[in-house]
Amino acid sequence: MIVAIDGPAGAGKSSVARAVARRLGFTYLDSGAMYRAVALAALERGATPAQVAPAIRIELGDRVLLDGRDVTVAIRAPEVTEAASVAAADQAVRAAMVAQQRRLISVGDWVAEGRDIGTVVAPGAEVKVFLTASPRARAARRARELGADPEAVLAEQSIRDRRDASREHSPLRRAADAVEIDTTDLTLELVVERVASLVPAGGGPQLEAGAGGGARVGRAADGGAAASLDPR
Repeated sequence: MIVAIDGPAGAGKSSVARAVARRLGFTYLDSGAMYRAVALAALERGATPAQVAPAIRIELGDRVLLDGRDVTVAIRAPEVTEAASVAAADQAVRAAMVAQQRRLISVGDWVAEGRDIGTVVAPGAEVKVFLTASPRARAARRARELGADPEAVLAEQSIRDRRDASREHSPLRRAADAVEIDTTDLTLELVVERVASLVPAGGGPQLEAGAGGGARVGRAADGGAAASLDPR
Protein backbone atom coordinates (compact mmCIF):
# COMPACT_ATOMS: atom_id res chain seq x y z
CA MET A 1 0.00 0.00 0.00
CA ILE A 2 1.11 3.54 -0.73
CA VAL A 3 0.07 6.62 1.23
CA ALA A 4 0.91 9.69 -0.86
CA ILE A 5 1.26 13.01 0.96
CA ASP A 6 1.73 16.14 -1.13
CA GLY A 7 1.64 19.86 -0.45
CA PRO A 8 3.63 23.11 -0.52
CA ALA A 9 6.64 23.98 1.63
CA GLY A 10 5.75 24.58 5.27
CA ALA A 11 2.53 22.56 5.24
CA GLY A 12 4.05 19.90 7.51
CA LYS A 13 4.60 17.08 5.02
CA SER A 14 7.86 15.73 6.43
CA SER A 15 6.87 15.52 10.09
CA VAL A 16 3.41 14.17 9.27
CA ALA A 17 4.64 11.58 6.78
CA ARG A 18 7.41 10.42 9.11
CA ALA A 19 5.01 10.07 12.03
CA VAL A 20 2.33 8.32 9.96
CA ALA A 21 4.93 5.83 8.69
CA ARG A 22 5.92 5.06 12.28
CA ARG A 23 2.29 4.70 13.32
CA LEU A 24 1.48 2.29 10.48
CA GLY A 25 4.78 0.44 10.38
CA PHE A 26 5.33 1.60 6.79
CA THR A 27 8.57 2.82 5.20
CA TYR A 28 9.01 6.59 4.83
CA LEU A 29 10.06 8.16 1.51
CA ASP A 30 11.17 11.81 1.56
CA SER A 31 11.22 12.77 -2.13
CA GLY A 32 12.22 16.34 -1.31
CA ALA A 33 15.46 15.06 0.19
CA MET A 34 16.28 13.47 -3.14
CA TYR A 35 15.99 16.78 -5.01
CA ARG A 36 18.01 18.48 -2.29
CA ALA A 37 20.73 15.85 -2.72
CA VAL A 38 20.80 16.51 -6.45
CA ALA A 39 21.09 20.25 -5.81
CA LEU A 40 23.89 19.75 -3.30
CA ALA A 41 25.82 17.51 -5.69
CA ALA A 42 25.45 20.06 -8.47
CA LEU A 43 26.63 22.93 -6.26
CA GLU A 44 29.61 20.98 -4.99
CA ARG A 45 30.68 19.73 -8.40
CA GLY A 46 30.06 22.91 -10.36
CA ALA A 47 27.71 21.04 -12.68
CA THR A 48 24.06 21.34 -13.61
CA PRO A 49 21.43 19.29 -11.75
CA ALA A 50 20.58 17.51 -15.01
CA GLN A 51 24.20 16.41 -15.35
CA VAL A 52 24.50 14.92 -11.88
CA ALA A 53 21.00 13.47 -11.36
CA PRO A 54 21.45 10.29 -13.44
CA ALA A 55 24.92 9.62 -12.03
CA ILE A 56 24.45 9.89 -8.26
CA ARG A 57 23.20 7.32 -5.79
CA ILE A 58 20.78 8.48 -3.11
CA GLU A 59 19.85 6.32 -0.15
CA LEU A 60 17.04 7.25 2.22
CA GLY A 61 16.43 6.12 5.77
CA ASP A 62 17.14 7.67 9.14
CA ARG A 63 19.92 9.55 7.32
CA VAL A 64 20.25 10.78 3.72
CA LEU A 65 23.28 9.41 1.93
CA LEU A 66 24.71 10.86 -1.28
CA ASP A 67 27.08 8.39 -2.92
CA GLY A 68 27.61 6.88 0.53
CA ARG A 69 28.20 10.23 2.31
CA ASP A 70 25.86 11.44 5.04
CA VAL A 71 24.36 14.74 3.81
CA THR A 72 21.33 14.84 6.13
CA VAL A 73 22.33 18.25 7.54
CA ALA A 74 24.01 19.66 4.44
CA ILE A 75 20.91 19.38 2.25
CA ARG A 76 18.96 21.68 4.60
CA ALA A 77 21.22 24.70 4.02
CA PRO A 78 19.33 27.73 2.61
CA GLU A 79 21.33 27.80 -0.63
CA VAL A 80 20.56 24.12 -1.20
CA THR A 81 16.87 24.71 -0.53
CA GLU A 82 16.74 27.38 -3.23
CA ALA A 83 18.77 25.30 -5.66
CA ALA A 84 16.56 22.26 -5.04
CA SER A 85 13.43 24.17 -6.07
CA VAL A 86 15.12 25.14 -9.33
CA ALA A 87 16.42 21.60 -9.90
CA ALA A 88 12.97 20.14 -9.33
CA ALA A 89 11.66 22.17 -12.28
CA ASP A 90 14.15 20.51 -14.65
CA GLN A 91 12.51 17.73 -16.68
CA ALA A 92 15.67 15.61 -16.83
CA VAL A 93 16.12 15.80 -13.07
CA ARG A 94 12.49 14.92 -12.37
CA ALA A 95 12.63 11.99 -14.78
CA ALA A 96 15.68 10.58 -12.98
CA MET A 97 14.19 11.06 -9.51
CA VAL A 98 10.73 9.77 -10.42
CA ALA A 99 12.31 6.62 -11.81
CA GLN A 100 14.21 6.09 -8.55
CA GLN A 101 11.11 6.78 -6.45
CA ARG A 102 8.95 4.38 -8.43
CA ARG A 103 11.58 1.69 -8.09
CA LEU A 104 11.70 2.16 -4.32
CA ILE A 105 7.94 2.08 -3.73
CA SER A 106 7.28 -0.83 -6.08
CA VAL A 107 7.68 -3.27 -3.18
CA GLY A 108 6.29 -2.99 0.33
CA ASP A 109 4.16 -0.43 2.18
CA TRP A 110 5.19 3.22 1.94
CA VAL A 111 4.31 6.69 3.13
CA ALA A 112 5.77 8.92 0.42
CA GLU A 113 5.76 12.71 0.60
CA GLY A 114 6.56 15.41 -1.92
CA ARG A 115 4.84 17.66 -4.41
CA ASP A 116 3.84 15.21 -7.13
CA ILE A 117 3.56 11.83 -5.42
CA GLY A 118 -0.18 11.45 -5.88
CA THR A 119 -0.25 13.00 -9.35
CA VAL A 120 2.90 11.68 -11.05
CA VAL A 121 5.03 9.28 -9.01
CA ALA A 122 2.20 7.10 -7.69
CA PRO A 123 -1.12 8.15 -9.25
CA GLY A 124 -2.52 4.78 -8.25
CA ALA A 125 -1.75 5.25 -4.55
CA GLU A 126 -4.47 3.81 -2.33
CA VAL A 127 -4.48 6.88 -0.07
CA LYS A 128 -3.74 10.42 -1.22
CA VAL A 129 -3.49 13.41 1.09
CA PHE A 130 -2.80 17.05 0.23
CA LEU A 131 -1.58 19.13 3.17
CA THR A 132 -1.86 22.89 3.08
CA ALA A 133 -1.79 25.85 5.47
CA SER A 134 -2.07 29.61 5.26
CA PRO A 135 0.96 31.30 3.65
CA ARG A 136 1.79 33.17 6.86
CA ALA A 137 1.57 30.04 9.00
CA ARG A 138 3.87 28.19 6.62
CA ALA A 139 6.37 31.07 6.54
CA ALA A 140 6.29 31.40 10.32
CA ARG A 141 7.21 27.74 10.74
CA ARG A 142 10.11 28.04 8.33
CA ALA A 143 11.29 31.29 9.94
CA ARG A 144 11.36 29.66 13.38
CA GLU A 145 13.43 26.79 12.01
CA LEU A 146 15.95 29.10 10.34
CA GLY A 147 15.90 31.93 12.86
CA ALA A 148 15.03 34.23 9.96
CA ASP A 149 12.71 37.18 9.45
CA PRO A 150 9.17 35.89 8.77
CA GLU A 151 8.46 38.57 6.17
CA ALA A 152 11.62 37.70 4.23
CA VAL A 153 10.74 34.01 4.37
CA LEU A 154 7.20 34.80 3.22
CA ALA A 155 8.52 36.69 0.20
CA GLU A 156 10.87 33.85 -0.76
CA GLN A 157 8.10 31.33 -0.18
CA SER A 158 5.78 33.20 -2.56
CA ILE A 159 8.39 32.96 -5.31
CA ARG A 160 8.87 29.26 -4.67
CA ASP A 161 5.12 28.61 -4.61
CA ARG A 162 4.69 30.29 -8.00
CA ARG A 163 7.61 28.31 -9.43
CA ASP A 164 6.29 25.01 -8.10
CA ALA A 165 2.73 25.64 -9.29
CA SER A 166 3.63 26.95 -12.74
CA ARG A 167 6.48 24.66 -13.78
CA GLU A 168 5.83 22.81 -17.02
CA HIS A 169 6.65 19.36 -15.68
CA SER A 170 4.89 17.90 -12.62
CA PRO A 171 3.50 21.16 -11.21
CA LEU A 172 2.33 21.23 -7.61
CA ARG A 173 -1.39 20.47 -7.54
CA ARG A 174 -3.84 18.42 -5.54
CA ALA A 175 -4.87 15.10 -7.05
CA ALA A 176 -8.60 15.02 -7.76
CA ASP A 177 -9.08 12.12 -5.34
CA ALA A 178 -6.85 13.45 -2.56
CA VAL A 179 -8.06 14.39 0.91
CA GLU A 180 -7.07 17.99 1.64
CA ILE A 181 -6.10 18.85 5.22
CA ASP A 182 -5.49 22.44 6.30
CA THR A 183 -2.83 22.22 9.03
CA THR A 184 -2.84 25.91 9.95
CA ASP A 185 -4.45 25.41 13.36
CA LEU A 186 -3.91 21.68 13.83
CA THR A 187 -1.39 19.94 16.06
CA LEU A 188 0.93 17.36 14.57
CA GLU A 189 -0.79 14.63 16.56
CA LEU A 190 -4.21 15.51 15.19
CA VAL A 191 -3.02 15.60 11.57
CA VAL A 192 -1.27 12.26 11.98
CA GLU A 193 -4.40 10.74 13.48
CA ARG A 194 -6.53 11.97 10.59
CA VAL A 195 -4.15 10.66 7.93
CA ALA A 196 -3.67 7.30 9.66
CA SER A 197 -7.44 6.90 9.97
CA LEU A 198 -7.67 6.79 6.17
CA VAL A 199 -5.80 3.47 6.22
CA PRO A 200 -7.98 0.98 8.10
CA ALA A 201 -6.32 -2.27 9.09
CA GLY A 202 -6.75 -4.97 6.48
CA GLY A 203 -8.63 -2.80 4.03
CA GLY A 204 -8.52 0.04 1.58
CA PRO A 205 -8.97 3.72 2.35
CA GLN A 206 -12.24 4.95 3.78
CA LEU A 207 -12.85 8.44 2.44
CA GLU A 208 -15.87 10.67 2.56
CA ALA A 209 -16.06 12.31 -0.83
CA GLY A 210 -16.48 16.04 -1.00
CA ALA A 211 -17.24 18.52 -3.73
CA GLY A 212 -14.97 18.22 -6.74
CA GLY A 213 -14.29 14.52 -6.26
CA GLY A 214 -11.83 14.85 -3.38
CA ALA A 215 -12.39 15.32 0.30
CA ARG A 216 -11.48 18.07 2.69
CA VAL A 217 -10.64 18.16 6.38
CA GLY A 218 -11.12 21.56 7.98
CA ARG A 219 -9.35 23.23 10.87
CA ALA A 220 -9.78 21.98 14.39
CA ALA A 221 -12.48 23.71 16.35
CA ASP A 222 -10.22 23.97 19.35
CA GLY A 223 -7.20 25.18 17.40
CA GLY A 224 -3.76 23.75 18.12
CA ALA A 225 -0.05 24.42 18.13
CA ALA A 226 0.83 24.51 14.43
CA ALA A 227 4.45 25.12 15.38
CA SER A 228 4.76 21.42 16.16
CA LEU A 229 4.60 20.72 12.44
CA ASP A 230 7.75 20.42 10.38
CA PRO A 231 8.23 23.50 8.17
CA ARG A 232 9.10 21.50 5.07
